[in-house]
Amino acid sequence: MKKAFIAAAALVALPMAAQAQSLQPGGFYIGAEGGLNWILNNSFNTTIGVPAGTFTGSTNGSYNTGWLAGGMIGYDFLGPRVELEGVYRSNTGTLTYPGLGGASANGYINQFSVMANVLYDFNAGGMIVPYAGVGAGIAFLTAGDSGGSAGSTQFAYQGIVGLGWNIDSTFRVNLEGRYYGTTSPTYTYSSNLGGTPYTLAASIPNNNFSLMASVQLKFGDAPAAAPPPPPVVAPPSFMVFFDWDRSNLSAQALNTIKQAAGAYKTKGNARITATGHTDTSGPEAYNMALSLRRANTVKDALVREGVPATAIAVIGRGEAGLLVKTADGVREPQNRRVEIVIQ
Repeated sequence: MKKAFIAAAALVALPMAAQAQSLQPGGFYIGAEGGLNWILNNSFNTTIGVPAGTFTGSTNGSYNTGWLAGGMIGYDFLGPRVELEGVYRSNTGTLTYPGLGGASANGYINQFSVMANVLYDFNAGGMIVPYAGVGAGIAFLTAGDSGGSAGSTQFAYQGIVGLGWNIDSTFRVNLEGRYYGTTSPTYTYSSNLGGTPYTLAASIPNNNFSLMASVQLKFGDAPAAAPPPPPVVAPPSFMVFFDWDRSNLSAQALNTIKQAAGAYKTKGNARITATGHTDTSGPEAYNMALSLRRANTVKDALVREGVPATAIAVIGRGEAGLLVKTADGVREPQNRRVEIVIQ
């Protein structure tokens, strides 16, 4: 039972393996992507300077689900992939400042990152392709509230897991989840909240989770077509000709038979068919018998050349199978023959 199960599993896996080798080639690709972004840190330290003094404390941020969009260009090695990617993320929310008497403002964080990614496809070329990867690069961030904003440039990094669908040799669709983060930026800016001028310095850890979908266009060569089947090689054959109404062998016929015997011996384990023919002169029944006599004459000569009689089959076809088509009653030398075929 166990052996039968293994055999069945192998039969199922074979077409999948063949498909994995042929559905999509390697090569360059480009793509576009988009999705949702969640900022994971919603509380951070803030120093606020106002005319009445300086307050240091935590700021509570409630960021909404944001969006992202971007694109990539890459190269697929059928397994490993490398790509250069640019992605823009945007999240808005509400910021509450305990140091300003619980005042609140609309806040936002926008980020543009340029990343170099290294990924690996676990079923490269197949229809369904699980994959994982990592990336590193640079991020340009802008954060602020309704009163002001500041920018920061940071080192960025990400981890990627996803599932791809190779629609055909050109198009691929991906669905993936990412952890994306940067080194912690500090934003310092002057603003005005509720008519009160203030300065703000906030150190905001930047950790994100992104859910993304993408489509890719492959520029690799199409899978090579299967090679054509090898040409059918015709078995060696020889032709012996006869005079009209004769079955005896000429010197030329004996030389041809010697060549046929040599070909048989070279081939080794083989069979010989000697098929006799006549032209259309004479009665049909007589010609059938004459064609059989000619075939037997050739067989006897082959035996004398060392071919076992048991290896030779004799056939008489009479007027059937004319080499040169003629009307009835025509003496045609090329139709008076025995064909020797070695198989």
